[in-house]
Amino acid sequence: MQLLLATHNSGKVAEFAEFFAPLDIKLVPQSTLDISEAIEDGIGFVDNALIKARHAAQHTDLPVLADDSGLIIDALGGAPGVISARYAGVGCSMDDNINKVIANLKDLGVEKARARFYCVLVLLEQGSKDPVPRIFDGAWEGHVVTYRSGQGGFGYDPIFIDQDTGRSAAALFAEKMLCSHRGQALQKLQQYYQAKKTA
Repeated sequence: MQLLLATHNSGKVAEFAEFFAPLDIKLVPQSTLDISEAIEDGIGFVDNALIKARHAAQHTDLPVLADDSGLIIDALGGAPGVISARYAGVGCSMDDNINKVIANLKDLGVEKARARFYCVLVLLEQGSKDPVPRIFDGAWEGHVVTYRSGQGGFGYDPIFIDQDTGRSAAALFAEKMLCSHRGQALQKLQQYYQAKKTA
């Protein structure tokens, strides 16, 4: 089975590919089909995931999987939230985004703040106008800090500390998929596929 993954994010592609390999599902990143990135102008994670999925589905006959995810920091009123990828401005780097989070926390006199990563997956099995998109989500609780640690991961991983292990997401490596927001959502998707096989 082939599944189009509606993202240009190489870090996400690598995480998804690792997860789907044992399930006999081949991921096709949308970049390999020269599909442009969607304009993410939704007001929430579900909206943006649907936008990305429907945009990609217009260009393929394959089922499409899209995700939208972000970092929610209580002390910053939920920011960066749905604009996590462009928190420091259009065209910014992830290092710019991390620097802005750290600066904003320091401005508040905060060195550690309650936070969570949140992920929504949208699966379209019947094309861009699929009337019943399948939605799976996951949340990963922890804290953000004003220093970086760890050598792996991507995005905000160096400043996000897992509440159970006390380690940064960038230091978890293989364990990350067992506890992360994306891992939780993917496990729900896996359960959906397994239920379909036995139905």
